[in-house]
Amino acid sequence: MALLEDVAKMEGAGPVVLGIGALMLAPTLLPALGRALRPVVKGVIKTGMTIYDETYASMREATGDLIEEARAELRHEAQSHNGQAHGGMSAEGQRGHAHA
Repeated sequence: MALLEDVAKMEGAGPVVLGIGALMLAPTLLPALGRALRPVVKGVIKTGMTIYDETYASMREATGDLIEEARAELRHEAQSHNGQAHGGMSAEGQRGHAHA
């Protein structure tokens, strides 16, 4: 403990002494602090989950129609592309071919 006394006598040693004291008390204080904060942390997590769920539901409701329209367009484009890839012509291709 002579080392601690020497450190304590140094100028500006206050933060160092406090840090050493905190390290020595940590094994005793951290479990008690953890038990005390557990309900608070759990409440924060539950609140975050609720907000996320509500936000997701409202975003899904607001964007549902747009998503379905985009999916329909992608299906249409894929069918159009598959028709051209298999040697078929789309309606636009047939019109362009008739004018040629």
